[in-house]
Amino acid sequence: MIAFWITLPIELRLVLLAVIGVMLGALANWAIYRLAWDARLIGPWSPADPQAPPRKTSDRIPILGWLGLRREVPLHGKAFWVRPMLIELSMAIGIPLYYWFVTQTGMLLPPADRVPVAIAGYQPWMTVVFASHLILISLMVAATFIDFDEQTIPDEITIPGTLIALVVACLAQKDSFLPALDLNGVLVPVAFYLPAPAEAPKWTGPAGWWTGVGIWTMWCFALSNRRLILRRGPLKAFEYFFASLVRNKPYNPWKRLLAMWLIGAVIIRIIFGVGGATWIGLLTALIGLGVGGGVVWAIRIVGSVAMRREAMGFGDVTLMAMIGAFIGWQGAVMSFFLAPIAAIAIVLVYFIITRNSEIPFGPYLCAGTLLSVFGWDRLVNGWFLGNLAILGPFMLWLFLALTGIMGVMLYFWRVTKETLFGE
Repeated sequence: MIAFWITLPIELRLVLLAVIGVMLGALANWAIYRLAWDARLIGPWSPADPQAPPRKTSDRIPILGWLGLRREVPLHGKAFWVRPMLIELSMAIGIPLYYWFVTQTGMLLPPADRVPVAIAGYQPWMTVVFASHLILISLMVAATFIDFDEQTIPDEITIPGTLIALVVACLAQKDSFLPALDLNGVLVPVAFYLPAPAEAPKWTGPAGWWTGVGIWTMWCFALSNRRLILRRGPLKAFEYFFASLVRNKPYNPWKRLLAMWLIGAVIIRIIFGVGGATWIGLLTALIGLGVGGGVVWAIRIVGSVAMRREAMGFGDVTLMAMIGAFIGWQGAVMSFFLAPIAAIAIVLVYFIITRNSEIPFGPYLCAGTLLSVFGWDRLVNGWFLGNLAILGPFMLWLFLALTGIMGVMLYFWRVTKETLFGE
């Protein structure tokens, strides 16, 4: 499939990708309005609002169809059609440009490999990387704008997205779904154990199996309804805790989660038995899932305890877990620390447009991910992995120390606010 795609003229590939971009933009628009908590009947691919005029065939023409839907302004608000039209247009232009950036210029490769002969040789690999990023970008577009609208990220985006990432990681095999790392002059796909290749063999044994199943178990557990009520003592707390896990309500489908965990554990065991690049790819995605979601989860717990209120939505945890599954733990950590930098631009633009300074954290994470992906060689391979090679295990202790310091600072900030302002 990839070999056939590469044989097509580049002009034809770019045109096809523009069409794919429009379709993915339309799908993202559908998700933004239909998967939101407060679903709205906006867009040509959803049922029309009962008070809206009948839909026309021309409404379903990508990008241009939104001009016709302006007639529904009295129902959906002034200029409601501008954003979805721009999303489709941006995807139509941006996807071909990103394909050129990844596969034709080799910008994800180290500078020494950005020569025509090397780029041509790496084109199958970079095509797999591009396809993986294409899926991730589409999911992040939907998650970002739902988060803008409602300050929540639906599981209907992050759970299927994470599962897709795990499947992609298994199917990529020798054509890795992750970009490259220049390891002592040898170009290799970034994997979970890098930059320490000597550790790879132990992960093909029991350590790898238990790590993969453990991360999968924690992720499935995280998606369940978890409540720890301490006001009646620790014994009652655990009783309520386990009761809440199995309480059969629409927002807590524990039976489906249990089935997903069992099926996933069996598949992980099968892939572990297959071994080779398939197992390394799956474990890379699982560790990316665990690190990406775990970092945000830890900060969420510390912040919530210090502030005595929810410091960060759990949708941010599942979003970062999905991102980590797509780009690996190295890219996930880099994306998380780039998020505050991206926030500066996002807050400014968002405030100018809406006059609202309160923005959820999800768009920051998505923007930080894009920065990591676009600057992969310089940021992830160069800065992050370079410092990781120097700091080694100390990096984990540094993160724990910084998280603790953040908790202490938030605690004193809460106490100060309560003392001075009575909030």
